[in-house]
Order: sequence, then C-alpha cells, then structure tokens
Amino acid sequence: MLVSERIGQFFVEGESGRDRLEYTEYGSGDAWVVLLHGQLMPRRMQQPLARSLAAEGLHVVTLDLLGHGRSDRPADPLVYSMTAFGEQVVALLDHLGAGQAVIGGISLGANVSLEVAAIAPERVRGLIIEMPVLDNAVEAGILAFAPLMFAARFLPFTVNGLRLLTRPIPRGVVPFWAGIMLDTLDQRADSVAAVVHGLFFGRIAPSSKQRRAIVAPALVVGHPADPIHPAADAAMLAEEMPNATFVKAKSILEWRLRPERLNRAAAGFALGCWRTSGRRRRTGA
Repeated sequence: MLVSERIGQFFVEGESGRDRLEYTEYGSGDAWVVLLHGQLMPRRMQQPLARSLAAEGLHVVTLDLLGHGRSDRPADPLVYSMTAFGEQVVALLDHLGAGQAVIGGISLGANVSLEVAAIAPERVRGLIIEMPVLDNAVEAGILAFAPLMFAARFLPFTVNGLRLLTRPIPRGVVPFWAGIMLDTLDQRADSVAAVVHGLFFGRIAPSSKQRRAIVAPALVVGHPADPIHPAADAAMLAEEMPNATFVKAKSILEWRLRPERLNRAAAGFALGCWRTSGRRRRTGA
C-alpha cells in the first residue's frame, strides 16, 4: 500500500542558539507514532518500518535528532544529552499538534523514547523499545565509543576522510542498508566528537526507579549475541515496567532483513495503544 510522505522542519532553542531539526511524515490521521534512529545514524533507517506502520493506518514521523542526519550538527558537547533529545521529541509533538504519540526507536532512539516517558509521560501513548542500552552494556559501550570520540577529537582526518570518500557515492545505486551505512559514515569530526562526548559523560537512560514508574504500554525487543545492546537489558527493562511485553528477535538482523514478524508485532501494538485508553499488563511472547 502506498502512503504519502512529506519532509518538514522545525526549530528548537538550545545552548548553541536556534537549531533546525528535520523530519519525515508518513500517512495521516491522529494515531501518531514517532520513530527514532540509532546513534550517528540517519532517520532514513526507520523508513521501512515507518512505511509498514503507515500502511496500517498510523501517522508515522521519523526525526533526525540534533547532530544526526539532515538536522543541524553543532560542535558543542553541551547541547547533547538524553534529556535534550527527549525535549526535542516533545517539541516535535508540539510542532505537529500531536497531544500524544507512540514513541519508539532503536539503541539511542530506544533510550530517548524512555527519556520522553520520564520527562513528559502525558505525551506518551505507548513505547516501542528496540535494543535499549542499560546497565549490562556499560563496558561494551565504553570499548565501542571511547575510541570513536578519541579519533574524532584528536585524529579528525580519519572521520573527515571517510566523509570525503562516502559522500559522492549515489545512494540510489546501492542497496538500502548499504546506503544507510554510507549515510552513517557521512560525518564531521567536530560534531561526532561533541555528540559522543555529550552522551558519554551524561546519563544514558532514566534510572531504574524512574523506569519502574513508566506506566505506558511498552513493546520491548531484544537481540541475542549483541554485547552493546544485550538482550539482558531488554528483558530487565520489560520486567521493570509494569505494562511491558518482551519480544526476543531471532537475530540482530531480523528486523532489518526479514522484518515481517516484528513489523506485525509493532503494528498490532501501536494500533492497540490507540484503540484502548486502558492500561493493562501485556503478557510477552
């Protein structure tokens, strides 16, 4: 089923001044869903899921958080934090005139979704959380992102050189996920260093106490054999939140390469959030 797609932008006031954020809308109506990307990745990575959900009648919006994709990329680490990202999602809802939305995302986007539920619970109709980064991911996260921050700050030619190599490649001539990888490598060293620094030295997610207070229905998806996003974190989160369902993906690539099962689960969950106003315990698969 074909759905309408529209690109928009809005502005937020931050430490660096007035910053521009860009988003894409899929479909229409009042059953809003906001999908968020992983760290340093573009919103386009959520395009397949957004189109699938919009085909079910949902009004889906994908957002490039500050420092990502086609949004502004200031080089000041003070503008980057989970709380700031959560506030950007709330600002998006205000801009769209959406009172509530199902908020979801992968990795960074999953943690930002939790942040929105913590700082503005009245705006959250439900949560779709894939690969959250919580207590069990600390060591792997340090090993993965500390060298990246070091390279971006002290060896900027490594990051800027990759940008020079990857940017001229036409995205239309490569497979979709290869294009997403090329977009992810299209970075400026100063903004990468700022993003990673801001997140590295800030709180990575709401505390366990705050997570236990999130009463919105939640679909939590965990992957096996993923040290940066261990399934143990996803399972723990589903246990902490009183209205959560835990779904175990067959592999880290299932939702990217064979998405039908998880797309159906996400669509059924999001539609269910909009069909009922009640909060009830969802038993997992």
